[in-house]
Amino acid sequence: MPAHPPDCCKSSGRPVFRFAPSPNGRLHLGHALSALTNEALARRFGGRLLLRIEDIDRDRCRPEFVDGIRADLDWLGIRFEQPVRRQSGHFGDYASTLASLRARRLVYPCFCSRREIRAAVMARESAAGGAWPADPDGAPLYPGSCKMLEETEAARQIAAGEPHVLRLDMAQAMAAIGDGAGYELFDEEGGRRFVAVRPGRWGDVVLARKDVPTSYHLAVVVDDALQGVTHVVRGRDLEAATDIHVVLQRLLGLPTPLYHFHRLLIDEDGRKLAKSRSSESLAALRERGVAAAMIRHELGACPAG
Repeated sequence: MPAHPPDCCKSSGRPVFRFAPSPNGRLHLGHALSALTNEALARRFGGRLLLRIEDIDRDRCRPEFVDGIRADLDWLGIRFEQPVRRQSGHFGDYASTLASLRARRLVYPCFCSRREIRAAVMARESAAGGAWPADPDGAPLYPGSCKMLEETEAARQIAAGEPHVLRLDMAQAMAAIGDGAGYELFDEEGGRRFVAVRPGRWGDVVLARKDVPTSYHLAVVVDDALQGVTHVVRGRDLEAATDIHVVLQRLLGLPTPLYHFHRLLIDEDGRKLAKSRSSESLAALRERGVAAAMIRHELGACPAG
């Protein structure tokens, strides 16, 4: 990654918070809660508030959704520092970071399709007579089919244009960072407590794909460091993923921010709000005549000021 962050991203010594949505749909109340919580905590601790557009998914992210994010946040009355960082303009940062991990043999190519991974998992379950372990998101851990692939064969397949991903060798990564890795969790009053991470439960996570030169995990770690983010405030659904981020921070020699995980909003079926389930958008609420002040009040946020 770049040796020094751009001048616009250097910290002034004040805490730095960020709200980082993906423009793959319109924002809903869950996003509003996250943005307003970042705003409230940045104000409480005298911090700066950044907006980052996480648009690495070139297929699902669209310009109209970026415009929608800006319109929704303006409607809520949340003000962010400029300029806004868009991940799609910084693939070079992620590529250089990934190259450093590959040079240390901490990353390896994997050519397995989802169908092949399912078949390998089923075969191992049948042989063991029990369930194969899953990661915190419920996906079966990668069984390591390509981990021992000869370098010459891997290079041949890459040169032939075979679809592949790049996985972090979690065992090697954990050995490299040693014991005792973790992060500090902070609360609304500024109290802190240490949380140890358990990255082994994620297995060999994907850090990049042939068609997308980074993953959420890699990009968010690089961006937080380049932007001088000191306080990461996000939903509880991302708490377990912090294991991966701390490992990457330690491997890359990057600072680990403080973390805070806010509550999730759920629908009448008891599931968290999500774009994939077409949860009602902020734009739809606005069109129905719902006032931004009402949203701020219902979510427990102070009026804009």
